[in-house]
Amino acid sequence: MTRRRFGLSRRGFLTGALGTGAAVGAGAALAGCSSPAPAPAGPPPAAFVPFEGAHQTGVTALPIPEQGLVASFNVLSPDREALKHAMQELTDEIRGLMAGKPPEVRDPAYPPVDSGILGEQPPADNLSVVVGVGASLFDDRFGLADRKPRELATMPFLANDRLDPKLSHGDVSIIIEAGHSDTVVFALRQLMRRTRRHLVLRWMVDGYARGIGAGQVSEAATPRNLLGFKDGTANLDVDDNALMDRHVWVGPDDGEPEWAVGGSYQAIRIIRMFVEFWDRTQLVEQEALIGRNKVSGAPLGLSGEFDDPDYPEDPDGKRIPLNAHIRLANPRTPQTDENLILRRGFNYSRGFDGAGRLDQGLAFIAYQRSLEKGFLTVQRRLKGEPLEEYILPVGGGFFFTLPGVTGADRYLGDQLLS
Repeated sequence: MTRRRFGLSRRGFLTGALGTGAAVGAGAALAGCSSPAPAPAGPPPAAFVPFEGAHQTGVTALPIPEQGLVASFNVLSPDREALKHAMQELTDEIRGLMAGKPPEVRDPAYPPVDSGILGEQPPADNLSVVVGVGASLFDDRFGLADRKPRELATMPFLANDRLDPKLSHGDVSIIIEAGHSDTVVFALRQLMRRTRRHLVLRWMVDGYARGIGAGQVSEAATPRNLLGFKDGTANLDVDDNALMDRHVWVGPDDGEPEWAVGGSYQAIRIIRMFVEFWDRTQLVEQEALIGRNKVSGAPLGLSGEFDDPDYPEDPDGKRIPLNAHIRLANPRTPQTDENLILRRGFNYSRGFDGAGRLDQGLAFIAYQRSLEKGFLTVQRRLKGEPLEEYILPVGGGFFFTLPGVTGADRYLGDQLLS
């Protein structure tokens, strides 16, 4: 479809920003790319998220807290036994953090065992921590090469990417979510303190989520990304176990190593949004690029946020352009139904770059049973979309989210490292 382009070109706008050090961004699929989930629900009081389960509970815990952080680490452990010890320490610390375990009190002649940021009793704050492993962990350091998940690879340069090595890849990913920034910071410092001999920070991005939908969302609750559009309208419903088993969790018949069953492939994309350029673009153009009404979130030509876009009734793209983001990301056909992914990312704002342009964007995080059927297939459909004028993936990585911990004597990755 040929469509008139409005406003100034992205090429001219970006010359200064990329030449003086473009900042961190995030993402791949932005607004509305999976399966609808209606029904309003007010957020319940803050709670402690259970740690144990067949899957890491932070992937699907609701409500999604308002603060998020993704961090990537390099592993310094000299051998597999040391790595096993590191994962035991990490698991023990996460278990205590998610349960709100009070800090240990010891002789003041020694450094305290925690930063004290949350006082003597950490409050319930929907804190969760999710741990993944990157392809680089399966090199020759730990003798794990024959145990690597089938599709796990170092994230390649994809369409429109300009990946910064300082913001990309890593041996271990840790994602922290909580209701308040101090809880996130507390958890990060505790995890780094406990594992400082084994894990060194490679890169990190923090931001806010405002409850990005992944369950029972409503028009009042669906948050907006920094392009100003509602984000999460068509996400997978994490309360639907059959849906999660089909699209998110690795199953016993997937041809993956036995230890990986119950885990999930994790795609992280740091996508910078060129918000000043976007803010100077006509509203009609913005809506055509996304495929939704900016205020209501409804598919173009319809009235409700959760209305089916009904693409068969618009085969020529007269109502929703054929190259609109929501149409490319999720064509809603029987064939593309297997490509649905669970998105659980957050917005970020990191000041400004050397050219005086705002460094803002999306820390895109997606979980899927198969990287090939999920994120990579969606990404191929999005290749060359007009929205590329306004966004630039600059970092991230592919990781495999470890299966959950199912007993007090178990630890994250124990079957991998046994």
